[in-house]
Amino acid sequence: MAKTSPTLPRPTAAELDLLRVLWRIGGAADAKQVHEALLAERPEASYATVLRQLQLMHGKGLLSRDESQRPQRYAPAQAQDKLQTHLLKELIAKAFAGSGKALVMAALKGHVSAKERAEIRQLLQDKSEGGESR
Repeated sequence: MAKTSPTLPRPTAAELDLLRVLWRIGGAADAKQVHEALLAERPEASYATVLRQLQLMHGKGLLSRDESQRPQRYAPAQAQDKLQTHLLKELIAKAFAGSGKALVMAALKGHVSAKERAEIRQLLQDKSEGGESR
């Protein structure tokens, strides 16, 4: 690799759950809002656990925290696409010997629905024709 980027914090699975909630909310939220949004997918989650996790994530650099208001509001420190790209690069390097093709082939073998395959096919066709699908 030509250039090394600063080490970004690697979220755990539970931290990714909370990041997804914050990304879905679309901005900063207090612990109560995060807890209420998380209950739909994890009804066993307690408010105290969510608050503690948000505090730990702030300490790791995964979240920013606005302390100028009460209750404090938390927001992801990185955009969703930036963090996903970083995690994907790590996965490709570690699990697929640096081969993006190997990752895609593994995904296509069993983790992509027929509808998703059609969307991928259309995206590739659009790219080969020089157009953008978005």
